[in-house]
Parts: sequence; structure tokens; C-alpha cells
Amino acid sequence: MRHVPPPAEELALLDHELARLDARRLQLLSRRAWLLGVLRAPAAPPPPPRAPFPRPYAQAAPAPVHAPARGAQNVLLVLGGLLLAVAAIAFTLFSWGEMGIAGRSAVLAVVTAGALVAPALLLGRGLPSTAEAVAVLALVLTVLDAIALHAVAAPGTDGLAFSAVASAVLVAVWTLYGLLLGRLRSPLPAAVVAGQFPLVFTAWAVEAPATGFAWALLVTAAADVVVASWGRGPAVRVTAYTGAVLTGLVSLALALVLSVSADGVDGAVGPGALLLAGAVVAVAGTWRAPGPTAVLGGVVGGLAAVAAVGGVPGAELPWHWAVLVYLLCGAALSAVVRFRVPRPVVRGVLGASASVVAGAVLWAAPVVAAALLGPASVPAGVWSGAPGGLRDAVGPAVPWSGSASAPVVLMVAAGLTAALHFRWPRALPEKGWRIAAAAGTAVLGWGAVLALLAVADAPYAVAVGVELLLVAALTALSVRRAADALAVTSVVCALVGALGVGLLGLAAEPATHAVSMMLALLFAAAAATARVPVVRSVLACAAVLCAVAVTCAVGASLGWSAPHTAPLVLLVTAATVLFGARLREPAVALPVELVGAFAAVFAVGLSVTDAPFLALVLGLCGVLASATALRPERRSVAGGLAAGLFVAAAWVRLAASGVTDPEAYTLPVSVAAFAVGHVRQRRNPATSSWVAYGPALAMTMAPSLLVAWGDPHWLRPLLLGVAALAVTLAGARLRLQAPLVLGGSVLALDGLHELAPHVVQVFDALPRWAPPALAGLLLLAVGATYEQRLRDARRVRESFGRMR
Repeated sequence: MRHVPPPAEELALLDHELARLDARRLQLLSRRAWLLGVLRAPAAPPPPPRAPFPRPYAQAAPAPVHAPARGAQNVLLVLGGLLLAVAAIAFTLFSWGEMGIAGRSAVLAVVTAGALVAPALLLGRGLPSTAEAVAVLALVLTVLDAIALHAVAAPGTDGLAFSAVASAVLVAVWTLYGLLLGRLRSPLPAAVVAGQFPLVFTAWAVEAPATGFAWALLVTAAADVVVASWGRGPAVRVTAYTGAVLTGLVSLALALVLSVSADGVDGAVGPGALLLAGAVVAVAGTWRAPGPTAVLGGVVGGLAAVAAVGGVPGAELPWHWAVLVYLLCGAALSAVVRFRVPRPVVRGVLGASASVVAGAVLWAAPVVAAALLGPASVPAGVWSGAPGGLRDAVGPAVPWSGSASAPVVLMVAAGLTAALHFRWPRALPEKGWRIAAAAGTAVLGWGAVLALLAVADAPYAVAVGVELLLVAALTALSVRRAADALAVTSVVCALVGALGVGLLGLAAEPATHAVSMMLALLFAAAAATARVPVVRSVLACAAVLCAVAVTCAVGASLGWSAPHTAPLVLLVTAATVLFGARLREPAVALPVELVGAFAAVFAVGLSVTDAPFLALVLGLCGVLASATALRPERRSVAGGLAAGLFVAAAWVRLAASGVTDPEAYTLPVSVAAFAVGHVRQRRNPATSSWVAYGPALAMTMAPSLLVAWGDPHWLRPLLLGVAALAVTLAGARLRLQAPLVLGGSVLALDGLHELAPHVVQVFDALPRWAPPALAGLLLLAVGATYEQRLRDARRVRESFGRMR
């Protein structure tokens, strides 16, 4: 128990504690007074008074905090400068009616002079922030002085010309002012900003053409580059660099538009010279810049050089040949690797070269796509007859007159990537990049041949033969390679080419048979000799799909309908089942079997319009699934699939024969399921009867009960009742829950269905008060014997729980 002191002793303890608190308060007040003295003293603080008690922080000298005071000072100075600038602008704009022009100009001149002199005095007194705010105000006032000077001294002068001269003067004044007062940070960046306008205003004043505006912007950008390279301070350099980027890009964009829209060589020379000068400015400005900036300068300079050199001859050529000229110029940029150029700039120039090549390839890509997929859009139909040339088979997918240079463009691009792979290994020191270049060469060369066939309008037979040879070459290349980018690219191109030549062969029946058969044999042979399992599985799947096309073509040639052709397609599935069992590599066997399953689904889709053939196809699919289930690794999936297919086949056959009784559909399934459950329970006696026999019993009894409730005859309910009684007795005899519960439930519902009309008649004959009275008597009887009924319910539950 807690001890409670007497009142006198407790009072003494309270007095002692209060004395200690007073002493502690005096110590804290003394420390607070010393800290305030340290913060307010401008000189070094005196040593702190000796603390009368030990403190853990007594050894650390407190650091004065200047950040909040300095932040508040800056905020006040900025607000004060803004208010003064607003006042000056308001005076200049809205007080014209109260003073004469000379008076206003004199007042502004005096205020401006004072504002320009004040920062020097403030810097001398050690107030740099105040000096900066007053200097910004002085710069604003000089602009207002220029406006006032135009109104006083030269009111009739052209405003644009005066703005050009005034902006140039302001640049000179602000630069000199910033150099004289070097501690100020705003005048020099402001001078850089003002320097963006003199040449632009001059070109505007003299009504220069678009080329003159572009030159004015480019010269301004060059000046910004000089300032960014040699300027004082990071603020000046960042401002100059930003101005150079903006004015330079606008100048180059304007020059590019003029170059592309030029009517002839004479009209393209001027924009070309401008673009070339812009390229020099871009590269020179980023020659010694950090990595990302130098790369950007190399990209801009390379693109500008391509547009400058290629735009002059391209102005006399049609657009599709001008693309080739630009491509050649872009390819020539790759020679930069042979010169002593900073590495980041080289990367930028090579990026510009790659961009030009990629743009030219994208321009030619629709021709290749039309050569591959164009036959699918031809409205003539399948087997309408061999066309005279490839263009007739492809259709008017692209304007062929404007695509004559597409094969040449693709060949030049392929040659460039081949040169990167074979002749210039130093440009691509990593092996992965060289392989990527080889893959690009394969793709571009393949596309060039396809575009050449389409542009030259090759004969139909020649086009089919050449495309088959291309597929064979790409397949052979993928078979001989390891798992790298070139092998993957070759496989993809071979598959796309096979699709294209397959669509092309649909125009004539002999071509369809020849193409599908040759592709199937080609892919099968390549799959047998491929080194990489992934490539082997892809080629094997392609061979299976081509075999499906062969069977469909054979069925169509024989005049068979789609349902009659479906069993022929299942031959391909049977072959995949056989090969899947013989193949030892799961990475190859599984994809082949999945494609075979797809062929089976396709066969089912072909036969869906004819119920007897659909039943036949489903049964054959069940046989193939059963054959697959013989393999232990496929048994869990294929076994259930086979059972489902057999059931579906039987049901479709019954429906086609006009059978409507549900027992014909459910009873065979129930017998099979009952047999499976019985075998399972014999192997594992602990298996529940719901797992072993529940599905089999529910499969037949539930549909029969639903039909019996709507059957006006007596035979079906009688047979269902007898069957349910037999199942119930068997469940009780064998102590099985599922037969007992399901049979009893069905028996009770079936009996209720039979007694329902008589029960309704009895209830109609009874008076209205009889049913409530009977219910009350029943409740009284149950309540009187509640304990006995509860014991009976427990015994029933225990007996039911002991069943399986």
C-alpha cells in the first residue's frame, strides 16, 4: 500500500519543492538574458556567464541566426522596388496632362540619375541587397526615359527604328553600368535580355524579307553564344544561353521553311547559307560545353547542315527524289568520326545522321507495307486469277508515281548500316551495337527488295518467287545464328514475309498450293536444324500454321464445304500430338501442341454450321485429347478436356437427332462420373461421398427434377421417384451422405409435386381458421416435447456426421 505522510511532513516537502523550482527559474532567466545579448551584439559575443549548475549544452557556442532576418530584408526590398517601379510607370503613363513634356522628361531624368548613383553609395555602406533593388528600379527608369526621349526629342521618328537604336543604347548603358558596379547582379543579365531586340527591330523597321529576319535572329544567337562562352558570372551565361537557344531555333525553323518551299536552286541558296551558318553557330557554341549541351548542339548543327546542303539540289527535284538527297547528306555526316571533334559533339552529329536516315526509312515504309499487306485489300477475291503484275495484286495502296525512289532510299540506308558493321568498327565499339547494325541491314535490305518489286511492277510469278526466296534466306540466317538481335530480327522478318507471300498467293489456286506447301516444308526443315530452342519452337509453330493453310487449300480445291474440310484440318492436330510425344524438348513440344490445339479450334469453327459434322469433329478432338492424356505430364489437363469433348460431341449428336429428353444427355455422363468416383473412393477410402458421387448424382437428378415439375404426365415423376428412393436407401444402407441427402431431397420434392394438387384442394375445402389452428397445435406439441426432440436432433446429427 502507498504510504501517505502526515500533513505537517507533506507541507514541508511542498515548500522544499517550490524553492527548487524558484531557483531553476532564475537560472533559466539568466541564460535567456545572455542569449538575447549575443543575438543583438554586432561584435563577437563575450564569454557566457558561468552557469551555477551543469548544463549539457554549456560548451557549445550558439550560432547567430541571420537567415530569417536576411529573408525578410529581401522581401521588403523587392516589394519596395516593385512599388517604386509601378509608381514610375504610373507617373509616365497617366500624368501627362498635369506637366509638360519637358517637365516630365526632366523629372524622369533626375530620378533616373539618382537611382543610378544610389547603388554605388549603398554598396559603399555595405548594403548590397538595397543597392540591388534600387539598381533594378534604375533599369526600369532608363526604359521609361527612352520612351520620354522619343516623345520629346523625336516625336515624328519611326517607332521601330527608334526602338532599335534605343535598345542598342540600353544594352551599352546597362553593360557599362554592370561592369562599373561589378557587385550588382542584375544589370548584365538585363543587358543580355535587351540585346535580343536591336537587330530584330532593325529588320522590322526596314521591312526586311523573311530571310532578313532569320539572319537578324541568327546573328543575335551568335552574339548570345559569345556572351555565354566568355560572359561574367553564371547568371549572364545562363541568360545568354537561353537567348541563343530561342533565337537560334526560331531562325533555323524559318530558314528550313524557306528552304523546303523554295522554287528553284536560286531560291534555296539563301536559306541554305543561313542554315549552314546556323549549323556553325550551334556546333561552335557547344564545342566546349558539358556533355548534354554538346550533344544537343551536335544534333542541331547536323540537322541544319543536312537541310542546308540537301535543300539546294532538292529544290529542283520532286519530293521523293529530294528525300534521297537529304538521306545522302545525312549519311555523309557519319564521316565526323574521322575528324578531331569533341566526343559529345560527335555523338550529337551521329544522332542527327541517324535521325535523317530514320526519317527517310519511315517515308519509304508505306511502300513496303503495301507490298506485304496490299493483297488483303484487293476486292477481286480469292482465286480470281493470276494478275499481270505485282501492282495489280497489291492494289492502289500508295501513289506509285511518287514512290519511285523508295527502293533506292532503303538500299542506301542498308548500305550505311552495313558500313557501320563492317567498315567502321570503331564507331560501334560494343559487339551488341554491331549486331544491331547487322540486324538493321537485314531488315532494310529485305524491305528494299520488296519495294523494288512493287515499284518496278514485277510479273506476278517473279514477285511470288522472289518473296519466297527472301523468306528462305531470312530463315536460313536465323537458323545459323545464336540467340542475338540478328536472329530474332531475321525470324520476325521471315514470318512477316511468309504472311505477305501467302496473301499474294491467294490470287491464284496453283500459287496458293505452291506457296503454302513450300512454306510448310521450309519452316519444318529450319525448325529441325535450328540451334536456339526459341527459334526452333517459333519456326515449328509457323510450319504447323502453314500446314493448316495447306489442308484448307486442299479442301477448297476438292470442292468441299467448310464443315467437310474440318476433319482434314484435324490431321494437322494429330501430327502435332504425335510430334509432341516424340519431341524431347518441352520448350518446343508445348508451343507446337498449343498451335495444334488452335488448329483443332479452327476446325470446330469450320464445322459449326453443320451439327452432324460438328459432333464428328468434337469426337475426333476428344480422341486426340485422349491420346495426349496418355502422357503423364499432360494427363491433368488433357484428360478433363477429352471427357468434355466427348460429352459435347454426344450432346451435339443428340440435338441434331431431335432428342429432347434430358436423361439422354445427362445419364451417360452420370454413369461415367459415377464410375470414376467409385474408383477414386476405392483407392482412397477417406474420400467424401460428395466428391465421389455428388457430381454424378446431381448431373442427372437435378435436370430430371426440373423437367418433372413441368411434366403433366405421370411416367417421368414415377421413374424419378423410384430412382430417388433407390438412391436414398442405398445411401442409408452404405452410410453415405451425398446419396442420402440428394436422393431424399429429390424424393421429397417429387412427392410434393405429385401431392401438390390434392393439398391445394384440401386447403381450399378447409375453413380459413383451420390452417392457423393446425399450426398452433403443432407448435404446442413440439414445445411440450422440446427436450426429447432436441435429443433426437442431436442423435440424427451425430449419425449424419459419421457418414462419409
